[in-house]
Amino acid sequence: MAPSPFGYHGHCLRVDLSRGTSERTPLPERVLRQFLGGSGLGAWLLLEEGCAGADALAPEAPLAFVFSPLVGSPLTTSAKFAVVSKSPLTDRINDSLASSGFAIAGKRCGCDAIVVAGRAPELSTLIIDDGRIRLERAVDLRGATCGEAERALKARLGADYQVASIGPAGERGVRYATISHDGRHAGRGGSGAVLGAKNLKAVALRGTQRPAWAHPHELAEYSKALSKRSFGPATAKYRELGTASNLLAFNRLGVLPTRNFQTGTFEGASAISPEEIRQTRSRTRASCVTCTIGCEHIYALGDDEGVRIEYESLFALGSLCGVAEADVVLRASRLCDELGIDTISAGGTIAFAMECAERGWLDAPWLRFESGRAMLRAIELIARREGIGNLLAEGSRRAADAIGHGSRAIAPQVKGLEIPGYEPRALQTMALGFAVGARGADHNRSGAYEVDFSEKVDRRRVTVDAVRYAIETEDRAAIMDSLILCKFLRGVFGDFYAESAEMLRLVTGWDVAAAELRETARRIVGAKRRFNAFAGWTPEEDTLPDRFLETALEGDPAAALSRERLETLVAEYHRQRGW
Repeated sequence: MAPSPFGYHGHCLRVDLSRGTSERTPLPERVLRQFLGGSGLGAWLLLEEGCAGADALAPEAPLAFVFSPLVGSPLTTSAKFAVVSKSPLTDRINDSLASSGFAIAGKRCGCDAIVVAGRAPELSTLIIDDGRIRLERAVDLRGATCGEAERALKARLGADYQVASIGPAGERGVRYATISHDGRHAGRGGSGAVLGAKNLKAVALRGTQRPAWAHPHELAEYSKALSKRSFGPATAKYRELGTASNLLAFNRLGVLPTRNFQTGTFEGASAISPEEIRQTRSRTRASCVTCTIGCEHIYALGDDEGVRIEYESLFALGSLCGVAEADVVLRASRLCDELGIDTISAGGTIAFAMECAERGWLDAPWLRFESGRAMLRAIELIARREGIGNLLAEGSRRAADAIGHGSRAIAPQVKGLEIPGYEPRALQTMALGFAVGARGADHNRSGAYEVDFSEKVDRRRVTVDAVRYAIETEDRAAIMDSLILCKFLRGVFGDFYAESAEMLRLVTGWDVAAAELRETARRIVGAKRRFNAFAGWTPEEDTLPDRFLETALEGDPAAALSRERLETLVAEYHRQRGW
């Protein structure tokens, strides 16, 4: 094998829990250059495993922790890792990202990815110490929250270990369970359930092996300049209020999903907005490891340590369920974090169940819009898979199939993944992004909402001219998720591909140009689609629920998306992708 390039170790570590074995598998430089790391390299690894047809929770279905060439470098926001697997919620590819010291520790273990297959004989912790691997019993941690498990393992193993863990939801196979580290989450798509199915409560990492940089002096100078730019106006809103600042803005525009997407405005929006919450609660700001932006806003919550709030959690556990009590919404968000549950899928599934109950399709008279108590009770039941929680733990699509009454029409999901906080009928480029997303309805893998909020399109009457813009945002996200860099940095770059190529050159020494990275983006998007095809994807999956295609948005009759218009947009997307 040729010498590993700068920025990489040149191999992945594959652990088989059933056999109790591990091996180091070379990663050719050609593959690293073509797929980079993170989501891109993760998609390639899953294809190489050849398990697209396996059940996502079967022992043979692999889960990969994937790092990137930039991890450990001085570049701002670069301490991120991807968790890539088949999703138990969608049965399609899933790649969730998180920022933390876990990424740095993983890279220092001397590998570019950790692939985990098989099933441990009992609930265990996978420990990788500078590349040395062992399993330890973790049965005493059964039922522990994510934070409790992390603290217990650090006390047991040492404070210098970085621990990613699952909560009770992951142990019980909730299909949208998360993997968490240091209060941050690889959240969407159920990677926590995959880890739980492998009988792993946690993965603990420690290492000392650092790859070299090709041009360390130039890299340091570039990193200083990038950090300085990251303090500019492009990231100001994240420092001031974080993504939660979107709530009132979206409500004014009529695109804040409310009561299971029945309308785009919420009369209680101001009560749960950060502008209101900060008046009555103390707030602290924090940053991810190596980040200079500082978007985290942590609000006091009674005697607890506090809770991080994001727009998606406020929308999903607030307006989507019709809950206008700030204390309840914050407690619900904190509860999801502790139990290891994705807030978007939790809120989407509960809101769907609330509407079904109100229609008389679901025998749960206590489950009603506006009831914060009902929402909190539902979250607890989901995590324990008790009563109605056993049904809701399956996600809105599977729950709809069990409920019947044609309820799939109002289940807020695409390919099984619950829709984030963007009303598709009033943001129709985003509707396309949701429909064609490889992991389902996804605002992180498609930035098409940026197009809708620009002057490039009429967001309520999008034409095929918008398709190329949607593709551009998807391609850019593929590069950012593979390098890996935080999406909040995207507005800082003058020429994103040229600067990404320069960062990659400084780290790896490759003579890479912007045009090559554009091709890399298309290759990565195509690899995800190829995995989905092997898993059973058909073109008919690239659509939205009937609610969005048969009725105009309440209160905004101009916001109507016909089935024919969406089909035209999707067909043009496939054509431009060459599919």
